[in-house]
Amino acid sequence: MQKPLQRTMINLAVASACGMLAMPGHAQQAPAEQPQEEVKTVTVSGSRIAARGFTQPTPTTTLSSADLDKSAKPNIFESLIELPALQGSTGRTTNTFSTSSGIQGLSSLSLRGLGTLRTLTLLDGQRVVGANVTGVTDVSQFPQLLVKRVDVVTGGASASYGSDAIGGVVNFITDKKFTGFKANVAGGETKYHDDKSGTLQAAWGKGFVDDRLHVTLSGEFTKQNGIDSPGFGQVGAGGRTWYNNPALQESTKDMQAAGLPRYRSIVNAQHIQYAKYGLITNGPLKGTAFGPGGTPYPFQYGTDCVGNFCIGGDRSGSVGAGTNLAMNFKRQVAYTRVSWDLDADNEIYVTGNWAQVTSAFSPNPGAAKQGNLSIRCDNAYLPASVAAGCASGYPSGVMSVGTANAEFPANINVHPTRTQRRLVAGANGKFKLFDKEWSYDAYAEHGENKTIIRVNDITLNPRYNFAIDAIKDPATGQIVCRSAAARAAGCQPINIFGDVPINMPGWNYIAPSNGPLQHTDSTQNVVSANINGDVAQGWAGPISVAFGAEWRREDYSVFGDPYGAGVALESPYTAAHPADPTLSTTGDNWFAGNYHNGKGAFNVKEAYVEFNIPFLKSATFGEANLNIADREEKYSTAGKARAWKLGATWQTPVDGLRVRAVSSKDVRAPNLSELFAAMTVTNQAVNNNQGQSIQIQQRNVGNPSLKPEEARNNSFGLVLSQPSWARNFNFSVDYYDIKVKNVISSLNPQQEVDLCYGGNQQVCSAVSINGPAGTNYVLAQSFNFASLHTRGVDFELAYRKNMGDFGLPGSVTLRGLASRMIHSISDPGVPGTTPIEGAGAMTGATPKWKAMVSQSWDGLLGGRLGLSLTERWISAGKFNNEYIECQTNCPLPTAAHPTIYDNHMPGAVYFDLGGNYNVNQQVTAYFKVDNLADRAPVLVPQTNLSLALNPAVYDSVGRTYRVGLRVNF
Repeated sequence: MQKPLQRTMINLAVASACGMLAMPGHAQQAPAEQPQEEVKTVTVSGSRIAARGFTQPTPTTTLSSADLDKSAKPNIFESLIELPALQGSTGRTTNTFSTSSGIQGLSSLSLRGLGTLRTLTLLDGQRVVGANVTGVTDVSQFPQLLVKRVDVVTGGASASYGSDAIGGVVNFITDKKFTGFKANVAGGETKYHDDKSGTLQAAWGKGFVDDRLHVTLSGEFTKQNGIDSPGFGQVGAGGRTWYNNPALQESTKDMQAAGLPRYRSIVNAQHIQYAKYGLITNGPLKGTAFGPGGTPYPFQYGTDCVGNFCIGGDRSGSVGAGTNLAMNFKRQVAYTRVSWDLDADNEIYVTGNWAQVTSAFSPNPGAAKQGNLSIRCDNAYLPASVAAGCASGYPSGVMSVGTANAEFPANINVHPTRTQRRLVAGANGKFKLFDKEWSYDAYAEHGENKTIIRVNDITLNPRYNFAIDAIKDPATGQIVCRSAAARAAGCQPINIFGDVPINMPGWNYIAPSNGPLQHTDSTQNVVSANINGDVAQGWAGPISVAFGAEWRREDYSVFGDPYGAGVALESPYTAAHPADPTLSTTGDNWFAGNYHNGKGAFNVKEAYVEFNIPFLKSATFGEANLNIADREEKYSTAGKARAWKLGATWQTPVDGLRVRAVSSKDVRAPNLSELFAAMTVTNQAVNNNQGQSIQIQQRNVGNPSLKPEEARNNSFGLVLSQPSWARNFNFSVDYYDIKVKNVISSLNPQQEVDLCYGGNQQVCSAVSINGPAGTNYVLAQSFNFASLHTRGVDFELAYRKNMGDFGLPGSVTLRGLASRMIHSISDPGVPGTTPIEGAGAMTGATPKWKAMVSQSWDGLLGGRLGLSLTERWISAGKFNNEYIECQTNCPLPTAAHPTIYDNHMPGAVYFDLGGNYNVNQQVTAYFKVDNLADRAPVLVPQTNLSLALNPAVYDSVGRTYRVGLRVNF
C-alpha cells in the first residue's frame, strides 16, 4: 500500500541533501576568461521548471550539435548509442537474425539496460507516435539536421513527462528559428568495401513580414547498403576473417554425472544434424551425404563429437555466418515548421513531419532442417543405392534426413518499411498575471505510423513437406508429389538430395512470390499544455512552479496474410494469397514470419505540478533549493497511476562544488502489444498437480488486466564545476539505484499451471486443463509478477585548455563519460525461478564498465583545422553470471545454474579518429575513421550454429571510413 505523502516526503528529505550543475557539455562551450553574461531563463529536459539560476537535481548529459558533428555518423542514433548510459538500444546491426520480432531496422534507445520500453524519447519535449505496436519511437524518423542539442536525462522523469521514463528521457531539441541555408553531404564504406553509405541533408529558414512569419524546411536522405550474407560455410562476410564457427557444445548426462561441465565453448564447430545438400541422420545409412548430381558419399564428421556438435570435419553447410552483419538501410525525412509571432513574446506554430525508413536483410541462408525430415524409402529422388539400403535397413520404410537446403535459389529476405506522418499545432510565449511573468506552451499532435513487413523467398512448411515427398507416377513415369490433394492444389516436386538445380516450378510452389505480410497502423493523438513561472519571492530566492495537463490516445490495428494469420475478415484469401486446401486455415504455415491480426486502444488523462523552492542562500553555507513534482494519471485500461519526484541541489561553500540528490516514483503503463497482442496458437503439453501430462493449446495473447509498472529511482551526485583553481574543468559523479516492481513479463504454460495449483487466482483465469481432450488450453499472457533492480555509478568529465599558454595554436578539449553497472538483477517472480544478475553478462546489454573518452584539438592551421581522437571501452565480463565455471569435479548443473568450462568473456577497446577543415566561413570538410584498429568483435557462442555476435555490446562492422562536406550560409 502506498505510504501517505507526508511520510514519503520525510523519508525522501533525508536522502535529499543535494545539488546539480548544467553538465560539461554546456560548460565546454565557452572559455572561463570570457566576461560572465547575464543568466538567461532556460528549460533543461530533466525538469519542467524554467527559471533563472535553477539547477535541476536530475543528472542530464547534453550533446550539442558540435558534438554530433564531430561524431560524423550517418544517423544521430549511431552517435547516441555510444554514450555509456545508453545500453540495450536496437538498430540496424541488431536483430538481423529475426524474421518475426517486428523491431528489425528500428532505431530505438535504451537507458540503463532497462529496455527501450522504459526510455521515453521526445522531440522538442513532445511525444512522438510509436514506430511499432510497443509504442517505441524510431529516432531515424526525426529531422536530424535541425537538432541543436540532445538532452539525455539519466534518471526517472515520469513526474515531469509521464509514462515510460523509468530509465530516463532522451529529448531532441531542434533549432526553431533557424535562418539561412545549410547542408551536409557525406559518404563512406568499410575497410572491406561494403556497407557503403551516402547522406544528403539540407535545411533552409527565413523570416518574412518583418520577421514575424518564420518558415523552416529540411529534407534528409541516408542510404547504407549493409553487409550481405556470405552464404554457407565457415566464412566471413566481405573478406572478414574472424568468424570461426563458434558454438556451445553440450555434454551428455553421463558426462555431467562424471563431473564434467555441461557446456564447453568450441570453435570450428560442425553441426551433425544436417549437411549442405542433405544428410541421413539415423539408422544404418547414417552419415550418408549427397553431393554433386545427388551422388551419395560418406559425410566427413569432425572429432570430439558430443551432442549435436563435432569439431572440424565438413562445415560447408554451416548456416551461422549467413546472417547479415548490418541491414541495408534507407531513411528519408521531410520536415517543416511555420510560426507566426503574435507579438514579441508569443507565437503560434505548425510543424509537419513525413519520414520513411526502410531496411532489408537476410536472417539466414537456406532454411536448415536439423534431422527432422521423414523421408520414405520410395522417394523418387533417392539414388538407387540409397533407396535399396533404405528398403533393407529401415523396417518402417522411413529414414531421417537433415539439410541446409543450399539448393534454394535465394535466401530468406525481410523488408520492413515504416512511414510516419506527424502534425503538431501549438503556441508558446509569456503573459503577465498578478504582477508575475508566466511562460506557457501548448500543443495538439496527431501522428500516424504505418509499418509494412514483407518477407520474400521463404517457404510454406506444408507445401515444402508435400514437395519433397515425391514419387513416380505409375501412369506417366513422371516424378510428382505423393499427395493427390496436394497435386490438385498445384504441388510440384523438388529434389533436396545433392547439389542439383532446383525444379523452378517446385520452388515457386513452396516459396510463392507473395510471402508473409504484416501491415500495422498506429495512431497517436495528444493535447498538452504547460505553464511555469514564479509564484512568490522567498527569502532565498523566487519560488517557481510548473504545472500542466495532457490527454493522449493511442490505438493500433495489425493484420497479416491468411497463410500466417489464418483466414479471417482482416486477412481473407486474395489473389496474392489464394485459397489452398492443403494449408491450415488457422495460420502458422510459413517457415517463419507468421504474423497475426490484432487491434486495441487506450487513452490517458494526466496532470502534474512541479515546484522549485530555494531554501538556503548564505555566504557561509552556500545556496540550496528543493525540487518537488507530482503527476496523477488515469488510464482507460490500467486504471490510476501516480509518479512523484523529490530532489534538491546544494551549491556548497567549497569553491565550485555542488551536490545533488533526487528520489522519485516512476511508472510505465502497459503498451498496446502487452494489452491487446494478437492471438497465436501452438500445441503443447503440461503436467497437472498429479504429474500427468495433458495436451493443451498454448494461446499466446495479450492481457487487458495488466497494471502499470512502478519504479523507485534514487540518485546522489557530486559536481565540481570550474573552480577558481581549475577554470574550464567540470567533473560529476552520480550514484543511482532503480527498483522496478510489477514488471510486465510473460510466463510459459507450465509456470501458469503451477501458479494456479499454488492458489494464484489471477493466473487461474488463464488456465483450463480439466476438460475433455481437445478442449484444454492455457492463455500464455504477460503478468505483473517480475521485478528489476539496477544500480551503478556514472562519471562525466570535461576540460578545456587554451594552448596559447604553451605557445601552441588553438585549444584542447578533453571529455570523458563512463558508467559502472554494479547490479542489473531481473527476478521473474515465479516459484521455482531465481533472480538473474545481468551486470557483466556479455550475452546481454549491460557490461560492468562502459566508457567513452575523447580528445579534441581545435584551431590548428590558423583556426581552420580540428582533430579529435575517441576511445570507447567495454570491460571484460562473463558469458553468464548464473553459470558455474569448472573443468572437473563439477556439481550437477541445474536449469538456473548450468556449468561451463570457461565463463570468461573479454572486453574491447575501439579507437575513432576524426577531423574537420574550414575551407572558408561557409564550407567545412571533414573525415572520420571508426574502429581505427579494425578490432574484431568478440564472438559469443550459442547452443546452435549462429553468427555468435552481440552487436548490442561489441562492434561487428569493422573499420569504417567517412568523408563529408558541410555548408552554412
